[in-house]
Amino acid sequence: MEILKPEELKEKFNDPWIAPYEKVITMADGDTVELIEYHPCPSGSNWLVYQYQHSSELIIDAKRDGNKHTYICKVGKKPIDLKASINAAGIEEVVIDNENNEVKVTHGGLAGAGVGAGMCRGMGEGVKYIELLEVGGGSKEGKATVVTPKYEKLVIGIDDTDVKDAGATWTMAHNIGIQLKEEGYEYLDHIILQLFPHNPHKTQNCVSIALTFAVMEEDKEKLINRLIEILKQDTLSDKTAIAILEGIGIPEKLRKYAIATKTGMMDVETAEKLAEELNIPLIAVTGDQGKIGALAALGLHDDLDEAVKVYY
Repeated sequence: MEILKPEELKEKFNDPWIAPYEKVITMADGDTVELIEYHPCPSGSNWLVYQYQHSSELIIDAKRDGNKHTYICKVGKKPIDLKASINAAGIEEVVIDNENNEVKVTHGGLAGAGVGAGMCRGMGEGVKYIELLEVGGGSKEGKATVVTPKYEKLVIGIDDTDVKDAGATWTMAHNIGIQLKEEGYEYLDHIILQLFPHNPHKTQNCVSIALTFAVMEEDKEKLINRLIEILKQDTLSDKTAIAILEGIGIPEKLRKYAIATKTGMMDVETAEKLAEELNIPLIAVTGDQGKIGALAALGLHDDLDEAVKVYY
């Protein structure tokens, strides 16, 4: 085994058959890990997502959005019987090291997938170091443990920042995400949730937003307070509110609530009651009305197709 940092990998493997990953991020919640990888090849990487989900018993769910891969994994060790074309690559072990605040994911693969297992991934931003177990390429198996900081997942729902003649919630939310990214936070995603289109209180398109962040546990409160500070400064509405979901996964009651806000009218009292039941902070930044959509955005932040669907 050889331990190598990204810069050391780049010096050692300066070859035309190495394509460095852009970034690798891991978030932990109990015995579940959400692994996000930004692959160098957008659609070509679909092969890898298929192989990983097909071959790895530790992967609960996998999806691709452009060059962004998301794997929901369980902690454990499940060796893969690698077979060319059939089981060509996958995750063999997932470890959460709470003492060192790290997540360790062991990848294995044949030929090019073996090269990706350690050398390509290991050069990505966000990687602390890799434990190179076997150098892949050609007909050889490659295997490496990729070690990354242990983040936690934080999703913030936002609604009611605009008024009838000015503003746009989706752009303001995204700009807040970008500002927080520039301040050092990991801004991962922005989803638009289409709410009930016949709501008489709407400004126009009637949508709310969920922003997803990977954050260190000690920085969560600071990030939330900073987001509220920016919202208070920039919102045009006296009805702005946010909702906060921590961890990986969405409670079924929250998902059903989100669907209900897409298909019919909802009231603030119902939103507040559900948020209290699920222990989800629901904060009036300038007013209560935005609580409805802010909470709903959390319920479908991982289902992009359903989030944008219009129910007449």
